[in-house]
Amino acid sequence: MKYFNIILLAGICLITACQSNESNSNAQTEAIAKTQAAIPGLLDRPSALQQGKEWESVQNLFVKNRDKILVDEKSDEARLALAQIYIHEARVTGEHGHYYPAALKILDGIDPAHSDDDIRFRMLAMKSGVQLSLHDFHAALKTAKEAVIINPYNAQIYGALVDAQVELGNYEEAVKMADKMVSIRPDLRSYARVSYLREIYGDVDGAIEAMEMAVKAAYPGYEESAWARLTLGEMYEKYLTLEDAEKQYRQILIERPDYPFAIAALGNIELQRANYDEAEKLLKKAAEIIPEFSFYESLAELYRITGREEEFNNTMEALWVMLQDDTESGHNMALEFANLKHNLAKAHGEALEYALAAYQKRPENIDVNHTLATIYFGLGDIEKADMHLQKASRTNAQFPALKELQQELAMM
Repeated sequence: MKYFNIILLAGICLITACQSNESNSNAQTEAIAKTQAAIPGLLDRPSALQQGKEWESVQNLFVKNRDKILVDEKSDEARLALAQIYIHEARVTGEHGHYYPAALKILDGIDPAHSDDDIRFRMLAMKSGVQLSLHDFHAALKTAKEAVIINPYNAQIYGALVDAQVELGNYEEAVKMADKMVSIRPDLRSYARVSYLREIYGDVDGAIEAMEMAVKAAYPGYEESAWARLTLGEMYEKYLTLEDAEKQYRQILIERPDYPFAIAALGNIELQRANYDEAEKLLKKAAEIIPEFSFYESLAELYRITGREEEFNNTMEALWVMLQDDTESGHNMALEFANLKHNLAKAHGEALEYALAAYQKRPENIDVNHTLATIYFGLGDIEKADMHLQKASRTNAQFPALKELQQELAMM
């Protein structure tokens, strides 16, 4: 009986141990599943955006860092790597509503109290960039200021400070931050910001020169290089000739085939030339690659000009849905709503409501004031139009649309 009791006791212990191991295994599986569910996935890139081995490399990098977090959810390096992937994919695919909230979510998993200065700085720098993309400019400025206290020698964070100050209309402060940025690292990003500030202050030749320097500093084929040349093309389009701009857009497609923004830019040139069939073909091609708001906006303008009412209404409906989706995913789209209501929907009263909402947040921004001046002019309120035009003109910017409004008001 004694031996029987010992054997029975051993069996009970074995069963208990097995149950305990099974319980631990289940708990571990549940924990991994919970962590995995908290990591937003990648959206499949359209084939035109896969760019050879680039998409495969992105996927491999994503899986590698996701798996690190599954093993250790406090792996800060892996979280930073995933956030960078999300930010890059947002730029490449246009799926902002998925990727920017995903980046914020993964960054929020980093505990600043248990991270070193380098991790905290990089987390804040990325977060400020996402906040800028979501048009949360006050938050972006606050976050970037926190980051620069940790590391005042990093060019990237001064770029975020430039962008936030520009959007808030603090242009003199933006110039100071741009000077610091370019002194630390004169590259594509710093030259591009110098270019935009020169344009804001009316130095068109200097702005073009700085953007040409940005293009020369770029590596052909990369997304940010394509963006720099696209911006240069847009400047040529505004201040030089359509032919100059067209050369830049076509060069982009040699270096990065199927870059949708270059395709759409060529479509917009054809729209200006009244080559409506070719413009529609190019704009639709771009829109098939990524669901970019501006592509559909150009298509709506084309349908309006050519009197295709049904297609115009359908495209406008798609635009409202896109703006609403962006709003629900955290974007502040008040200015975009205002411009769409005014320029295409011709709903000037509703446009004014949105523009005033944008003005409440950014009363010194020249673009916001330009929009308000344009809307008030359309409503026949010349006094308010002139007041906001004065604010929009305070930097001596030579934007063609701004100059046109100045001339129209001068004739009143």
